[in-house]
Amino acid sequence: MTPLVLLLARILLALLFILAGAGKLADVSGFAGYMASGGVPTFLAWPVIAFEILGGLAILIGFLTRPVALALAGFCVLSALMFHFVPADQLQMSIFFKNLGLAGGFLLLWVTGAGAWSLDARLGRSVSATA
Repeated sequence: MTPLVLLLARILLALLFILAGAGKLADVSGFAGYMASGGVPTFLAWPVIAFEILGGLAILIGFLTRPVALALAGFCVLSALMFHFVPADQLQMSIFFKNLGLAGGFLLLWVTGAGAWSLDARLGRSVSATA
């Protein structure tokens, strides 16, 4: 069951980032403006979009899972703190805690690895001890 559960976890975590990154492609300037409202330079819009899509794809196929998962966990915490910690706004606080939950999921992947059903396993990289 462990390889199947790790694959399912990777799919569910990856979909959010792949779809979010792809969605931002429809209005890159709008996304850049949103970033600017949080104090992030607009020129970082494209790298953030690429990070979301490529990071999500890497998690999906289980490639470089541990370092990518750690980077995505950090991204989730940082974006939660910078854009969603608004105690007076229940929706933003829900997104804040969702991002923290995602960070927890990515930290678990960082610890466990991608599992047996991954590109990491095929390439002989470290997989989870229970894979």
